[in-house]
Amino acid sequence: MRINVITIFPEFFTSPLNASLVGRAREDGALDVVLHDLREYGKGVHRQIDDAPFGGGAGMVMMVEPLAAALEPLAHTQRILFTPGGKPLDQATLDRWAALDEITVVCGRYEGVDERVAEHFIDEEISIGDYVLLGGEIAALVVIEGVTRLLDGVVGNPTSIETESFRDGLLEEPQYTRPAEYRGWAVPDVLRSGDHARIEQWRQDQRVLRTQQRRPDLIE
Repeated sequence: MRINVITIFPEFFTSPLNASLVGRAREDGALDVVLHDLREYGKGVHRQIDDAPFGGGAGMVMMVEPLAAALEPLAHTQRILFTPGGKPLDQATLDRWAALDEITVVCGRYEGVDERVAEHFIDEEISIGDYVLLGGEIAALVVIEGVTRLLDGVVGNPTSIETESFRDGLLEEPQYTRPAEYRGWAVPDVLRSGDHARIEQWRQDQRVLRTQQRRPDLIE
């Protein structure tokens, strides 16, 4: 899979893209991340990519011309803009993107991008949460990692993806490992019983209970 990243800070991605399973996926050829420096499409000798907003106001707005020049050659891909006003990112969206051959993510900065970019050069607007960051680079890394782990052969045990949080609309159950007891805190007896039917029932009950307690909106 190929993921294009349009950003004014390509150096932001150097270390994360070489670490953990993302780095391994790139080495193995399962993932290709292409960084597009928006400054290369900037105007004038200073490679300008932002300007003051029409109507006045604080901050600067990313200009339409550089973004259009960067995005038009990528019209064959799914083009995604990170913005607080976008649709909340969820697992189903990551699943859908992971099935594609190529996507493009746009990292906004400053007060945002010229609305004409979103209207004419973007296929989806996405938010990773109800808060504001300095730019979209963190969101791009979220998508890269979330999509990469879904690619064939990246995660060692594919079954772990099938049973994790949000797969069936529920949060994942509590997990335990050795030692069986620590400071008087014991692992639930059922998990040490060897009764796989009871264990699976306990896990399902815990998924429902945890979701009801922590994310009742998912139950609704």
